[in-house]
Amino acid sequence: MNGTLSLRNPVVLAVGLIALLLLAVSTFAVVPETRQGVIVRFGKPIAIVNRYRENGRFGGQGAGLIARLPFVDQIVWLDKRVMDIEMDRQQVLSTDQLRLNVDAYARFRIVDPLRTYVTARDEQQVADRLRPILGSALRNELGKIAFARLLSPERGQIMDNIQAGLNRVARQYGAQIVDVRIKRADLPEGTPLESAFERMRSAREQEALTIDAQGRKQAQIIRAQADADAARTYAASFGKDADFYEFYRAMQSYRQTFLAGQGDTSVVLSPSNDYLREFTGRGR
Repeated sequence: MNGTLSLRNPVVLAVGLIALLLLAVSTFAVVPETRQGVIVRFGKPIAIVNRYRENGRFGGQGAGLIARLPFVDQIVWLDKRVMDIEMDRQQVLSTDQLRLNVDAYARFRIVDPLRTYVTARDEQQVADRLRPILGSALRNELGKIAFARLLSPERGQIMDNIQAGLNRVARQYGAQIVDVRIKRADLPEGTPLESAFERMRSAREQEALTIDAQGRKQAQIIRAQADADAARTYAASFGKDADFYEFYRAMQSYRQTFLAGQGDTSVVLSPSNDYLREFTGRGR
């Protein structure tokens, strides 16, 4: 009878339901598709749930409802998605002695959650430890090149080199570097920027003068070669048919003389003038 009264007592019933709810919450857990978990028992990791697998099928890697020992096992959650490492602006000295203000970022994901838990506990600690290494790698790599190379296709190769070096360090924390990119690379404001622009302007003007001189030289060579070819052609034609050559040259001369003024010039010559002999059949 006492048991029946206890079941009817709302306070006892509420306490029992709360205890059952706490037991269920402590026993079962829902693993999101976007997260992976490290199950820890008495401070020691014992299992991994929903671990990241490269090229793994979405929804088939362990997400869903799982069971654990209540009040004993804890789950440390780590993100499976790609995360960013935002780097503070760095000042880099290039090989042509230009100081550059560089804004860059890296993207990473956790691929070994157990190693991440042991070495850094969570993904935020991973990002905090990789951020100064990214800055150091940028300074070292960009310090080996000239500023102009940052504006060329070589920039991609430079980023690949930085990514490879940073990835070797990231592996120690169970992470993988997905990408490294420079958002901006600017010269400092003021005199250094103006001086750099002036040097670039002078270099481009000198390059333009060099190209113009080479073009003029090449044009002279082509023109001289054309004149030489024309002279050889004229000489060959004169040797084959002197009369035709004289007639052709006379026609060329008439064209230049009579059409030069476009009707505004009058030419008065005697019919016996040698210049007009082609009109008279050379006296024949």
